[in-house]
Amino acid sequence: MSAISTETLSLGYGETVIIDELDVAIPKGEITVLIGSNGCGKSTLLRSLARLMKPRGGSVLLEGKAIAKLPTKEVARELAILPQSPSAPEGLTVHQLVKQGRYPYQSWLKQWSKEDEDAVAKALKATKLEEMADRPVDSLSGGQRQRAWIAMTLAQDTDIILLDEPTTYLDMTHQIEILDLLFELNEKEKRTIVMVLHDLNLACRYAHYLVAIKDKQIYAEGRPEEVITCELVQQVFAMNCQVTQDPLFGTPLCIPHGRGRCIVQEAALTARLS
Repeated sequence: MSAISTETLSLGYGETVIIDELDVAIPKGEITVLIGSNGCGKSTLLRSLARLMKPRGGSVLLEGKAIAKLPTKEVARELAILPQSPSAPEGLTVHQLVKQGRYPYQSWLKQWSKEDEDAVAKALKATKLEEMADRPVDSLSGGQRQRAWIAMTLAQDTDIILLDEPTTYLDMTHQIEILDLLFELNEKEKRTIVMVLHDLNLACRYAHYLVAIKDKQIYAEGRPEEVITCELVQQVFAMNCQVTQDPLFGTPLCIPHGRGRCIVQEAALTARLS
């Protein structure tokens, strides 16, 4: 059974249809990455999977159950979502932020417990933020701040984690740091992770499964080595490229065509003139 799926799902804003009768099944216990050009509906689809957006038609199924009919706290105990560029109130500490992830487990009858504290401590340890627990979130670097938000989703202790462009605005070092963390969570705890990523090469490196969206529908889906071809990149992103194999990971490596300084041509010209 898939972790989460859609049946003839349609989404939109106002008169604009963004997703039209889309069927997709997210593999359980794997990392799935949604790819596509800007405005194709990746983030909109992700929001609908988390029940943050009401469908115009069709349905979202969580472990085979219609998510629209499930109690809010039950959904929050099954899946967590980290939106793009989240913000925290000024002065909120890392520890206070991560504690918010335990909200779905609180009630009038069940207040803060040792189980909640243990979940927060585990999330801080997993994201290597133990020594920064008392620091304000707004005092952290971009990578540290993103780790704090991921720690909050980990404290929520869900089997499914949805992330909308978790590496946005981060430099290369912090991008790899965040993606390595998510990869380890999947590898060690078999969490189902669904991400929106713009970098095709990183998507291929970290994803078990890719879903390419174009014209309100799924253009292609499957393992990165099955999905990423020159034709797909041209059709989905309107970009010509060469697809080769990553020399370190063996995953597809997309080399876009375009203008720029070509050292191969420069070397050839130098050889002719010498």
